[in-house]
Amino acid sequence: MDTAAELKKLILRQPRWSLAAAESLTGGHLQAQITSVAGASEYFLGGLTTYTLVQKVKHLGVSRAHAARVDCVSQRVAVEMALGACEFFGADLGVATTGYAQPNKARGVKVPFAWWAICQRQRGGQAAVWSGRVEVPDAERTEVQARVAATVLRELVAYLRAARSGA
Repeated sequence: MDTAAELKKLILRQPRWSLAAAESLTGGHLQAQITSVAGASEYFLGGLTTYTLVQKVKHLGVSRAHAARVDCVSQRVAVEMALGACEFFGADLGVATTGYAQPNKARGVKVPFAWWAICQRQRGGQAAVWSGRVEVPDAERTEVQARVAATVLRELVAYLRAARSGA
């Protein structure tokens, strides 16, 4: 089964959940993959591509001090972005990406990589968080973006499988 189709199947089980996205590195590639199946509007509320520190802080509630220290690239920033997407759109689930789509000598980045996060809002204001890092060596910028988006979509499906099975 296609990954986006499986996402739809899992997210629309009872209880139905809604999804929002916050992207930086992937620049909309993740949202494009999520919405590649008919009926995505039944659960996908929307997404933001926040490429700068100012916009991550303004729209997603990312910690300015921490994000400035890490050039907006860390596991914590990804988690804050995913939580911010939930809040901004009123979604049950948020997914986010941030990273480097190409090497950056000034930052000591030799291999393109991304931090990703999936957050699910729980009762009492808590959130379940699942996150990780993916490296994409030997790839051009747009290939990095597409491969990170595909990886994160697979991680989202894996998260939903586990959540739906009660694991």
